Amino acid sequence: MDEQTREWLKLGKEAYRKKEYAHAESFLEKVLAQDQSYADVHVMMGVILHDRGQLSRAEQMFLRALEINPRYVEAALLLAVSLNDQGRYQEGNEVFQRTTSASQVAPGQLDPISQGKVANMYAEIGEVYESGGLLEKAALEYQKALELGPGFVDIRLRLAQTFRDQGKHEESIRQLRRILHDRADFTPARVQLGVALYARGKKSEARQEWERALADDSGNKSCRMYLDLFQQKGS
Repeated sequence: MDEQTREWLKLGKEAYRKKEYAHAESFLEKVLAQDQSYADVHVMMGVILHDRGQLSRAEQMFLRALEINPRYVEAALLLAVSLNDQGRYQEGNEVFQRTTSASQVAPGQLDPISQGKVANMYAEIGEVYESGGLLEKAALEYQKALELGPGFVDIRLRLAQTFRDQGKHEESIRQLRRILHDRADFTPARVQLGVALYARGKKSEARQEWERALADDSGNKSCRMYLDLFQQKGS
């Protein structure tokens, strides 16, 4: 990825996290015009399109993310939501079950500022591996980052997502609970804990986490989409 594309990706992710979807879309489209290989970019675009009601286009984005990374559980769950919203309930359930089944696989001292810089470098390498579907290598880089910055909740969140997408659901849940033990108000971790619990088959617990996350952040689009899935299935 060249420097310009890397900058577009950074700006797109920042806008997406702030739920500035129109702004995020303008940058993410530029990224995809240069490089189609990043699964998380397709997922973000899918969420943006789903929010706009363009369900068919959102579906294609989630499908593309799964082509890049067949173990991408969040993409499978979002695809299931998109299919259910189109009335294709059986397809939605099948694609999620298929993805979660396939995912069962299994010195020196630095000053604090330097440690933080190196930790972020490891995390950036981890993101590249993760986007390319090399989940074990991604997890190793995130773990290296956390050895230097154990309090970096955003990196621990990425590690948890990577464990989940490898089918290591209990390890993912453990990482997410560690985040919430220290930062109970960190809504992204609670949302992802719901996803991990859902992937583990603990649907009631997943719903509780999403409802709590929505209570903390009433504008959280992901939580609303996930809870809609329960209502459509009558869970």
